[in-house]
Amino acid sequence: MESQRNVSDFILLGLSYDYYTQIFCFTLFLFCYAALLVGNLLILISIRCSPLFHQPMYYFLSHLSYMDICYTSSITPKFIADLLVERKAISYGNCMFQVFAMHFFGTIEVLILTVMAFDRYAAICKPLHYMLVMNRTRCNLLVLAAWAGGAVHSFPQFFLVIRLPFCGPNEIDHYFCDIFPLLKVACTDTYVTGVLLVANSGMVTLVTFVVLFSSYVIILFTLRNHSAEGRRKALSTCGSHITVIVLFFGPSIFAYLRPPGTFPEDKDKIFALFYTIIAPMFNPLIYTLRNSEMKNTMRKVWCQTLLSRETHN
Repeated sequence: MESQRNVSDFILLGLSYDYYTQIFCFTLFLFCYAALLVGNLLILISIRCSPLFHQPMYYFLSHLSYMDICYTSSITPKFIADLLVERKAISYGNCMFQVFAMHFFGTIEVLILTVMAFDRYAAICKPLHYMLVMNRTRCNLLVLAAWAGGAVHSFPQFFLVIRLPFCGPNEIDHYFCDIFPLLKVACTDTYVTGVLLVANSGMVTLVTFVVLFSSYVIILFTLRNHSAEGRRKALSTCGSHITVIVLFFGPSIFAYLRPPGTFPEDKDKIFALFYTIIAPMFNPLIYTLRNSEMKNTMRKVWCQTLLSRETHN
């Protein structure tokens, strides 16, 4: 690889050149990242320390929270730190790691959302066979399949990018290392590589979207035969899932299911903020505020923790 490049690091241009805008963004996104960590850790610990962990929906939710933390932490700490410095440099190795980690953890998150849609389909459309269909062995296999899917998607992307020669300009017009901004600074014709990358990302996006859309269409069709209370409860749960999918999936589809360079970089950065920081931050709020069972469990787990500490003191 060394013979194909003479660039040891890249310069990230970030969101803005204005000093006060950067200070505002630092404060805002530091708060967002802290809220994301606290919210997802609360969900993760609450589920793991309660009987909810043995229910498929919450088992998958705990994995989603874990993926939110891993996915966002591969980008956000560096992004926040860069807002305080003038020269936003990132080494070649760390840049390639960001590309791999973002696509690996991001794909796992998308596939877990798809698995959660299948879980809701089984619970609402096949209620008598639900525990047989979604037994713990099958749940473990579905999570394992999500991890395998993340590897199948991200490794080809990573190998295509790592083979690119970088021998001239090293300024990336983004706040993190992503595939399409890197294509613009490679010193070779990247048309074929760009098509292959769009095809890879497009396949993952399209397949998962079709599965998600089909699942919720079938669920909504099946709800016609349920009681009013049953419809209300099912729609409340599915509504949380659909909200998360729209927040995460919408900007991702826009970013990766179109030819590179067809939209201004500033717009790309704004859409990237949605699927890298904003959507993962709102996941805990969406899944707890609309879910009384989750709220009650969190209250019990943390009240018991506080009581046990007071008893020991």
